Amino acid sequence: MTLATRLKYLAGVALFAVVCQGVHAEESIDEGERRAQHAGAELVGKPAPAAVLQTIDGERIDLAQLYGKKPVYLKFWATWCVPCRQQMPGFEEVQQTLGDDIQVIAVNTGFSDDIESVRAYRQALGLSMPIVVDDGSLAAAFNLRVTPQHVLIGRDGRIAHVGHLDDAQLHAALQRVLDVGTATVAASPNEQADAGRRFNVGDQVEGVQLAMLEGAAVSLGQASGKPRALVFFAPWCESYLAESRPQTSQACLRVRQDVDRLAAQSGVEWFGISSGLWTSKQDLQDYKASTNTQLPLALDEGDALFRAFGVRDIPSVVLLDAQGRVAQVLKPQDTHLAEALDSISAR
Repeated sequence: MTLATRLKYLAGVALFAVVCQGVHAEESIDEGERRAQHAGAELVGKPAPAAVLQTIDGERIDLAQLYGKKPVYLKFWATWCVPCRQQMPGFEEVQQTLGDDIQVIAVNTGFSDDIESVRAYRQALGLSMPIVVDDGSLAAAFNLRVTPQHVLIGRDGRIAHVGHLDDAQLHAALQRVLDVGTATVAASPNEQADAGRRFNVGDQVEGVQLAMLEGAAVSLGQASGKPRALVFFAPWCESYLAESRPQTSQACLRVRQDVDRLAAQSGVEWFGISSGLWTSKQDLQDYKASTNTQLPLALDEGDALFRAFGVRDIPSVVLLDAQGRVAQVLKPQDTHLAEALDSISAR
């Protein structure tokens, strides 16, 4: 089968899949495509980063070494993501059909996921492409806003396509990057894509500002005289993950209820920090209205604060003491929020 024939076959499979999803599914997925295209608008045409990736099998993939030799297809996904699972057979078909001509890499977001779930997912779906678990740096470099999010990098090392749907547009972009012959490689950025400071327990928090949903700005680098609690979450956690990740969904509900109860008490300043994945300011406003939470909210659009505090799981609560130092980090499984607050309030 020639390359052109293989591409036509894959495009036909993609079109059939979109038709079979039905009108309601298509309407919901189109919102993902809109968000992905908006996120990719500032990336398309620019040099892709020279990142070095480590697969879950220990393989090292140097993207810079691929530029000039073959195109690259990165697919960001998560085990809890429903459209990701729906698209995976088509993604595997691309690997099987075009894997010699394009470097296919499955990039698990590492967001509320774990390596055991990733390995089980690979086995269940029979995936054969390299799989990488992101620490947040690739998500930052490629402006991740939805899952799945496709990124095509041309042979010249420039970003050629960013999208969400497995549709005719994606496969037309695949054909374009495969049709281009030898090209001059664009200079990749040398700087670390995600080189911001990290705060660990005991560190003084400096240079961090929250842009609150109501418009105010709060500096976390200034000692407030009170402990502060930073609640890292996503507004879709309780509802969307109820079936695909019920334990996480229940943890998000428990933490929200605990926070609303504890926030009514004086002595602690509370801030809710939402991931920007699948979340806009309007989504956050809707969440506030539907839950009637009194927690002051901020949107971490590019997840920079999530990375600064090393948060990869939702819900997580970072506690700062009255001097602005990181005192404790509570994970989703931790159920002693009240006791932890008492501990730092007593200092």
